[in-house]
Amino acid sequence: MSGGELAGIIISGAIALLVLFLGLPLVKLGRLIDESARTVRIFNNELEPLLDEAKTTMAEANRQLKRIDQITEDVEQVTENINSLVAVFTASVGAPLTKLVGVVQGVAKTLGKRR
Repeated sequence: MSGGELAGIIISGAIALLVLFLGLPLVKLGRLIDESARTVRIFNNELEPLLDEAKTTMAEANRQLKRIDQITEDVEQVTENINSLVAVFTASVGAPLTKLVGVVQGVAKTLGKRR
């Protein structure tokens, strides 16, 4: 075996080792990419039902808010009606009652002076 042949065998062995050392990280990187792709698929499969459920929940919340708005409007209308009723009652009963109290006080003063 000559020196050139020995050098060729050493160089070819070194290249083989280099390929092995570079090949192992590439194989691990390939597995990592495959695992990442699988994870993305699982995430996408689970995300769609989650988004559908969130959409349904938001629709139900909006429906309930519309009901609450209607209830609030009804309560506001009832409050206005009660305020109007109190104003009418005060105007119709309050003024004559005030006059009656004045008359009663006048009578009481008159009777008090005679005694």
